[in-house]
This record gives sequence, structure tokens and C-alpha cells, in this order.
Amino acid sequence: MQARTLTLTFALALASTACRATSSSHAVVPTDPTVRAPLLDAVASLAGHWKGTAPDGSSGGSAVREIMLPATPSEMTNMYTLDGNGLVMTHYCAAGNQPHMRATAIGGDRIVFESVGVSDLKSEDEVYMGAMTLVIRDADHIEQHWYSYRAGVRDESHDMVFEMERIH
Repeated sequence: MQARTLTLTFALALASTACRATSSSHAVVPTDPTVRAPLLDAVASLAGHWKGTAPDGSSGGSAVREIMLPATPSEMTNMYTLDGNGLVMTHYCAAGNQPHMRATAIGGDRIVFESVGVSDLKSEDEVYMGAMTLVIRDADHIEQHWYSYRAGVRDESHDMVFEMERIH
């Protein structure tokens, strides 16, 4: 087996990618700031680009990482993975919480994701992204229609349109 060169980017938003959700619902989980502060310090100190080798690459094709608004204060990451016969997504939000969604409808040009839980919800009225519809217009254009929730009730919609930027 030939080793592949890979680049790893450690970012605070991705530190909990492999961890289970703090909560399997939308419940607020009590926290202690003195306990929370040092939890991610070990991996946060690794921030940067690392180059190395691994026999099979990184996730072995088991995850797709989407970076939204890269290199801005609002940069966010979405991780798409399979869970049994389902497609799931975790949204690492600039708001500091992590909504977990499952595709409830896949067909035509749409994938509809609905919330199955939110990690690190700090209060019952904290806003979180609770649904997203991904629309694949063609090979070069997609749309994302996000829906925020507050206290479990749909609050606002946020529409984003993307065009593929080809590097020549």
C-alpha cells in the first residue's frame, strides 16, 4: 500500500468532529467555565497546516468537509457523513453551537436536512440552525437554504448561492 501525502488543518471548530454530541436533543446542558476552558487547549495549540503521510489518506472517503466563508471571522465547517443508510451533517456554527442534522428527503436536485440535536446549546432561547435544504442546480451552482430556530421554533431563513470557482 502506497502512502499518500496529506495536509491536516487543525481548527478549533473541528476539534470535536469525532466526538459524540453533548446532547441528543435540543436541551441546554449545564456547564462550568472552569472545566470547559482547558478542554480543547491541547488540540487548539496544534492550529496550523501540517504535512505528513498516511497509508490510506485521511478519512478514507468517509466524510466530506465543507468550509463556509473561509478565512473570515464567520468561517464555519459542515461535515457530511454516512450513518447506516442515512446521510448526516454536523454544522460547526460561528454561533458556537453544533447542530446535528439528518437528510429526511433526497431526490431530484434537493437534499433536505432536519435537526436531530444540537451540541453546546447555552440557553433555551439561543439561536441555532435547525434545518437546511441543499439545492444542486448544476455542476457549477448550488444553493443552501438555512433555517434558524429559537427555543425549538423556526425563526429566520438564510439563503446562500454558490458558484464553482475553477482554478486554471
